[in-house]
Amino acid sequence: MSSSLATRAKYLLKQVAQNLGTRNFNSDVMVNYITESYKELKNHVTWPTWAEAQKLTVIVAVFSVLLALAVWGVDTVFSKVVGIYFDWIKS
Repeated sequence: MSSSLATRAKYLLKQVAQNLGTRNFNSDVMVNYITESYKELKNHVTWPTWAEAQKLTVIVAVFSVLLALAVWGVDTVFSKVVGIYFDWIKS
């Protein structure tokens, strides 16, 4: 048995509203929002190709590693400087 996303979402929201016992829960507004969001994602969003997604993933991974190394380097330098400073104050 197959049903659309909107039908399943409407059923789920009605069940939630009944279980919560709330009367001010407007499921039609939520269903409309979910339906419109789904249509927007399906029809109006330009998704990248698989090759573009792979390329961008590699770029993000490389820059993440570079940023991590930069933070590690700055942290190491600052910890050594602070250590030297406190050793100097002790003596």
